[in-house]
Amino acid sequence: MSVKKYLKQLIVGHALDPLAADTRRRTSMIALMAWIGLGADGLSSTSYGPEQAFVALGEHTFLGFYLALATFATVFIISLAYNQVIELFPSGGGGYKVATQLLSPRAGLVSGSALLVDYVLTVAISIASGTDAMFSLLPLSWQDYKVHTEVGLLLLLLTLNLRGIKASALLLLPIFAGFLISHTVLIVYGINAHADQLPDLFTATLAETRTLTQELGWVFVAALFLKAYSLGGGTYTGLEAVSNNVNMLVEPRVRNGKATMAYMAVSLAFTAGGIILLYLLWASEPVAGQTLNAVVFQSILSSWHIGDSVAEQTVLWLVLALEAALLMVAANTGLLGGPAVLANMAVDSWVPRHFRSLSTRLVTQNGVVLMSLAALAILLWSGGDVGVLVVLYSINVFLTFTLTLAGLVRYWWRNRLDEEHWLRRLLLALSGCLVTSFILLVTTVEKFAEGGWMTVLITSAVVIVCLRVRDHYDRARRELERLDAQLAPSLGPEDDNEPRCPPLDRDAPTAVFLIGKNRGIGMHALLWVYRMFPGHFRNFIFLSVGEVDSQSYNGEGALRSLRYRIENSLHYFVRVCARRGLAAETRAAFGADPLDELEQLAAQVMNDYPNSVCFASKLIFRSDDWLTPWLHNQTALTMQRRLFLRDRQMVIVPLKV
Repeated sequence: MSVKKYLKQLIVGHALDPLAADTRRRTSMIALMAWIGLGADGLSSTSYGPEQAFVALGEHTFLGFYLALATFATVFIISLAYNQVIELFPSGGGGYKVATQLLSPRAGLVSGSALLVDYVLTVAISIASGTDAMFSLLPLSWQDYKVHTEVGLLLLLLTLNLRGIKASALLLLPIFAGFLISHTVLIVYGINAHADQLPDLFTATLAETRTLTQELGWVFVAALFLKAYSLGGGTYTGLEAVSNNVNMLVEPRVRNGKATMAYMAVSLAFTAGGIILLYLLWASEPVAGQTLNAVVFQSILSSWHIGDSVAEQTVLWLVLALEAALLMVAANTGLLGGPAVLANMAVDSWVPRHFRSLSTRLVTQNGVVLMSLAALAILLWSGGDVGVLVVLYSINVFLTFTLTLAGLVRYWWRNRLDEEHWLRRLLLALSGCLVTSFILLVTTVEKFAEGGWMTVLITSAVVIVCLRVRDHYDRARRELERLDAQLAPSLGPEDDNEPRCPPLDRDAPTAVFLIGKNRGIGMHALLWVYRMFPGHFRNFIFLSVGEVDSQSYNGEGALRSLRYRIENSLHYFVRVCARRGLAAETRAAFGADPLDELEQLAAQVMNDYPNSVCFASKLIFRSDDWLTPWLHNQTALTMQRRLFLRDRQMVIVPLKV
């Protein structure tokens, strides 16, 4: 084994066989593990979401009581609405697929682009906020090392995710459990310790609300509350992750998806609403260099009288360390969700098709790497400023929420005559749509000049690039369809009178063809060889590799369909050769790395047939630009190089389109 392969295996892990019976079971997650791997985004947002909302109230903190109730209700409205997404789209895709299929492909593009930017920001803001939590009790002089710490944490998460989603979730289980237990204890104790103040707090809230409205009017009070409510929108951002990644769950996916969503909703509503109540009951105020959570937790721990100040600081350190660690889990969610969105968009040709590909660990490696690099750029640009990142973050996620729930509203209205309980589901989706669209509008208007313009600019740029990619693929598809119609017409049904191929001669000259998805491309190479070397080759062997990508690995049915397509495509060429009286056979392989599989397959065939030459077609575009090579694989060129290093010959047949 080469040093390069050894290091790769050491970091990423041993390759997995995608066709093995137990591989999918080993890489899929039960609801509890999905709650950890996917739900941590929402739960960890309680580290900054409630604080952003509470601080926006300024001196009118009594409105925080309404804020806690609104937060609690909003979590359940959105999560219950997203259960409908899980039911309708059990193969995953979340907001992107909903907008695409229930609204329009262009709406899906906007939703997908917003999701991509959102997941990048999930990684960035989670790492930045987690680092803030860790540095809350460190000397100010240590702040110079904050960005370096963020970069190191990002690289660590990248490595974990390249090893596989289940491996990362298992490793993060103790962190998730520690956060949940510690924060539950603090919230329950903190509320119970001042429980006698709750009736007075409620009465005072009503009285102060009445006084303020008399002095400044209902419009001012409503505007202030709604501004704070919208700026706390980051609290709800993790609810999208489950519906987007339902395909990662074990069967039955819908039931496990709903269970995961229920775990998320209960834990998020309790934690977010509870923390806002703690701010009120313990009269917490911002302190320079500390998060508001650190301030209120320190007040609670001081009331425990657990010994000396060192003991209190130790416990506080532990709580904040768990908070920071869970934010790393949330960043991990972005590295799970973003590549899944890229893979779904790649299926629809909005982004390069390479993002459908899986690594040998059955991870969407290209997407993970791209998301990590984009998050790194955002962190360096913003300097890890959570205040800037949360604005960018909230706008995009609520754009996706709004499009998704609007799609559900349209679906239930159009299918009201065919679906049971359509009115209840319609009203739930409509309620969620009104809430999320309002938060989107207020946040965009309120914070447009303070960074909101940046998220609009970035998302618009992603949309423009995707349109450019789709246009290229559409033109290429039309050309290939024309080529298939000209060179690879249907042969009709096969019957008993169908001619059979003569036997192959292992010592005779042999032409080996690398066949892809389009029959016309393969026929172009076959006809070129037949015309250029008349009567020379006696054996014709056709090779094809079925790439197990993010779509074909959605279940056993998808794998069976992949096998059928490959075998049916290869059999077409055998029938063509048989009608010409040519000896022919086919060989196929399946795997996550098509180049490796194809190289091994070709090498084996060329060893079996020593007097052989390999042929493959290569598309040559009339109008070529910098983007074109990145949008198409370079299989023919790579295979020519690999076979040449094995002392085997390969000829590339150019095909102009």
